[in-house]
Amino acid sequence: MIFANRSDAGKQLAAKLLRYSGPQTRILALPRGGVPVAYEVARALGAPLDVFIVRKLGAPGREELAIGAIAPGGVRVLNDETIEALGILPGDIKAIADRELVELERREAAYRAGRANLDVKGSTIILIDDGLATGASMQAAILALRRVGPQRIIAAVPVAPEETCTMLARFADEMVCLAMPRPFRGVGAWYDDFRQVTDDEVRALLGP
Repeated sequence: MIFANRSDAGKQLAAKLLRYSGPQTRILALPRGGVPVAYEVARALGAPLDVFIVRKLGAPGREELAIGAIAPGGVRVLNDETIEALGILPGDIKAIADRELVELERREAAYRAGRANLDVKGSTIILIDDGLATGASMQAAILALRRVGPQRIIAAVPVAPEETCTMLARFADEMVCLAMPRPFRGVGAWYDDFRQVTDDEVRALLGP
């Protein structure tokens, strides 16, 4: 399966999530790439859309390789196996996490422009990204959101490795993934158009 772009992926994902239409549903996107996907789901379900900002912790010198993730509320998820294999020291992890926290706070300010977070207590949250590799960012987001008392959390993505979906199913109430290709080859391999989403595009999709 190849998606034309994130909007196309969102429309296809929405078709699998229509059963969650209702006044208690909230759509949360992991920015930036998850926002165009989540926008289409929110529009199809008639549900409010917001962002939930997490930051991947990339390995030193190999930033594309996730060794963990951070989320609001001090949540930190680490991939101990990868950290041990690469010999990454605790001081290095702290430095990476501190740097990513600065970017997390910058994005909170840039995307919200003073708007409060959606009230998600007692709601059904559909947490969306444009795809997953290790799933560290999604896992961190789920753990952080559990603290605010939603009724259910559904993690939903267009594409991810099967083992990542299996892992996340232990944390989410439901895991929805349209495609679990083998070999995986990375999220971008399954999109015709996988250009980077800009901050301005995120703000435009979130609306006033």
